[in-house]
Amino acid sequence: MSISQLNESQKAAVMYNEGPSLVIAGAGSGKTRVLTYKITYLLEVVGLKPYQIMALTFTNKAAREMKDRIAQMVGPEKAQYLAMGTFHAQFSKLLRTESAHIGLPSNFTVYDTADAKNLIKAIVKEMQLDEKTYKPSVVLSRISSAKNKMVMPQQYDDANGRSLDFMMRIPKVKEIYTEYQRRLKQAGAMDFDDMLCLTNQLFIQHPEVLEKYQNRFQYILVDEYQDTNYAQYLLLKALAAKHRRICVVGDDSQSIYAFRGADISNILYFQKQYPESKLFKLEQNYRSTKYLVEAANSLIAHNKGRIPKKVFSENEIGDPLLLLEAYSDIEEANMVAMRIQSLLRNRQEQRSEMVVLYRINAQSRVLEDAFRSHGIPYKIYGGQSFYQRKIIKDVLAYLRLLVNPADEEAFKRCINFPARGIGDTTVNKVKEVANTQQVSLFEVAANPLAFNLPVNQGTAKKLIQFTESLTAIASQLAEKDAYLIAEEIVHFSGIITLLQATHDIESETDKQNIDELLKGIREYVDKRVEEEGVSPTLAEYLTEVSLLTDADTDADDGVERVTMMTVHAAKGLEYNTVFIVGLEEELFPSTRDGETSEGIEEERRLLYVAITRAKKRCYMTYAKSRFRNGKTNYTSPSRFIAEIDTKCLSVRGKQPAAYDFTKKDESFFTRGSYTGNRTLPGSIKGGLRTTARVQTVAQPTAPVASAGGFNTVTEVSVGQRILHERFGQGTVVHVENSADGKRIRVQFEHSGERLLLLKFAKIKLL
Repeated sequence: MSISQLNESQKAAVMYNEGPSLVIAGAGSGKTRVLTYKITYLLEVVGLKPYQIMALTFTNKAAREMKDRIAQMVGPEKAQYLAMGTFHAQFSKLLRTESAHIGLPSNFTVYDTADAKNLIKAIVKEMQLDEKTYKPSVVLSRISSAKNKMVMPQQYDDANGRSLDFMMRIPKVKEIYTEYQRRLKQAGAMDFDDMLCLTNQLFIQHPEVLEKYQNRFQYILVDEYQDTNYAQYLLLKALAAKHRRICVVGDDSQSIYAFRGADISNILYFQKQYPESKLFKLEQNYRSTKYLVEAANSLIAHNKGRIPKKVFSENEIGDPLLLLEAYSDIEEANMVAMRIQSLLRNRQEQRSEMVVLYRINAQSRVLEDAFRSHGIPYKIYGGQSFYQRKIIKDVLAYLRLLVNPADEEAFKRCINFPARGIGDTTVNKVKEVANTQQVSLFEVAANPLAFNLPVNQGTAKKLIQFTESLTAIASQLAEKDAYLIAEEIVHFSGIITLLQATHDIESETDKQNIDELLKGIREYVDKRVEEEGVSPTLAEYLTEVSLLTDADTDADDGVERVTMMTVHAAKGLEYNTVFIVGLEEELFPSTRDGETSEGIEEERRLLYVAITRAKKRCYMTYAKSRFRNGKTNYTSPSRFIAEIDTKCLSVRGKQPAAYDFTKKDESFFTRGSYTGNRTLPGSIKGGLRTTARVQTVAQPTAPVASAGGFNTVTEVSVGQRILHERFGQGTVVHVENSADGKRIRVQFEHSGERLLLLKFAKIKLL
């Protein structure tokens, strides 16, 4: 093994093995290389046996890649005996060996998330609790949170678990948790969190077992240490207590999983836990250009809870980050699509090397529509395309049933979601009678007595209420447009009420997706009105959206695609070109995480992760207006934009002052003592200002048109510049008279050419 290929910082981290060490690995600094070389060094130079080394990762993929690299250097015979893998994989093996001490058979079953939810659902039903309130995903999240903090049912009250449960209107979680654990043990099973929890209990209750593994594992390595939770911290502390030879590798600036239980204090206070530890900093970024690295540095310098480091790059200077302002989220999506097309057309980039990152999943809908319109193949990484998401399919099923009550699949999807006391047994009876009588399921449900449906009076009443309510809404199809009908159905169905009653991330995401669906329907209605002067029916909308959902069933056809994903999903990945969209207050930083200083710091780390995914270029966009909660809202640019050094930022193509990369130590974000105000150049109006530690965001100047200030234009001429409520700025290129009134053809800057009926067009003259 030769370590000559490593830089000096990497060598130092690899060669020090006498005691505890903390390796702070900046983005793109060769962290995996250091870990693999360090394990190889321990085997080849220090002389440890493979089974004496425990190396813990957060993904099986990372473990496999490291093991393969090590096998290439030391041979597969040695590599196969390394105790290397995820926390759950390694400690489940340990528990199988020591199963007698924990009262489980060695062949215990591991329940995955689906199994755990099914068990919780059964317990909730047996306890006669409201299944709409005690959603399995929510209850499992509360139990998982308790286990990550090493809180078992008997300690639940002391740990203040009840108080949050009462706030969430699910006060019986402790009782469910108690029964859940009893049933797991009865079934000879455990869930993922138990692997860590039970191992901790094993070490506490059987010190001789702990000593056995302390003696075995002479050296412990941990990857992505910033992502560890309290249970993992306790395990590592116990195992390393005897030899104190532990090396943790991570980056506090990339700690973005607090919502999963990750505790950034584990990495921030490692040196206090091990006062004799050595600190190594991997600060050379091999991935990104100089401008990208300096921009990320200037942003993250605003976090107080961090280990100081100065990441640098010896790569090419590259281009400054390009900040683009859009009038609306529709224009923003089209702007991104056009930039992608330009990069492809000029052969500057391949589709597979471009990614669009957003803060929440609901943002993908308008982007997907724009990409389809521009003919750009895309894929959603780590998630589903918008129209394939369960909650969207549920709402669309209600809309389908309104238009066509005979739609069997739609009926089955709607009849008991949300739960209304109509179970599978009843639905099967409805199906049997419908098949026998050769009528639709809806007809049988609407007339259970006439069809002699074998159900009790209470169930028959529920079926009749359901069908009568849908029929009443369906009677309005001729007089109301698709948007108004859709808005009514999401409230009638009870889906919104169910989601509002549940205070968890999953429900919040579902609400955002429904809001985005309604927005898409309104856009469709407005487009048809403006272009054709007619209000489209719900049936026409459903025909349109069915074509989109068909396109979503994306077979692996070998076509190269642009990737879309949330920033959380992007960690650990890299692309030549990165687009970061939706940089607005209350979106990025999000409302949920923007309420505390800790939340703001995590959101800032999230943007840091987004920027550092880029190797060559990074585009950031924000919209001045975004449709939310049934109306167009005017937004403020994210405070984070103003925290990026203006020398690294090009605003709408206006080049910043030349950056002096030789004076890194003199930049305001390195000194940390900058007290003056800075104003971003270009089109960010109103003076978005910031200091190195304290930032305030001024409201942007009033938009050109108020929310109700459109539809007032009666005359327009060729060459006239206009502002459209959704498409942004454009130029009138043709005016013609038609039977429906005057039509104008407009070439929009980022939304292409559109033909509009002037009397319905939502525009203002510029």
